[in-house]
Amino acid sequence: MARQPAKTLWYDRPRYVFLEFCVEDSRDVQVSIEEQRLVFSCRNADGVQFYNEIELYARVNSKDSQEKRSDRSITCFVRKWKEKVAWPRITKENIKPAWLSVDFDNWRDWEGDEEVERAMPSPSARPPWSRGGDSPAPQRAARAARPGRRHG
Repeated sequence: MARQPAKTLWYDRPRYVFLEFCVEDSRDVQVSIEEQRLVFSCRNADGVQFYNEIELYARVNSKDSQEKRSDRSITCFVRKWKEKVAWPRITKENIKPAWLSVDFDNWRDWEGDEEVERAMPSPSARPPWSRGGDSPAPQRAARAARPGRRHG
């Protein structure tokens, strides 16, 4: 069976870049985070195989990066090598594959924002996935479950 890329959303923060691979009921998940490359693969409940390979915009700290699987997606927390440096894109080359999009629900223009920088934990603080509770990954299911507002 041929493999296909998973729909992928990404957003930037001062210390981390977040990538969400949107595959429901994923199985056999494999994520390899290297110094300047991320490789993702899995299959879904129907046996469809997914594979994404991204040459990253800048160097990352693979030892301080991790992924978290949920029923709806796999989110990667990729630690930047140089903190507080905004990434204008996730890919090394200035190209945008059809399967890759900015996660505008989570995007913030944090560069030069003193309030965001003051709210950042110290470099010795634990990474987001080790604090317990939910990660800063999108909470689409919760948003989707909210009833719409009626105007009028």
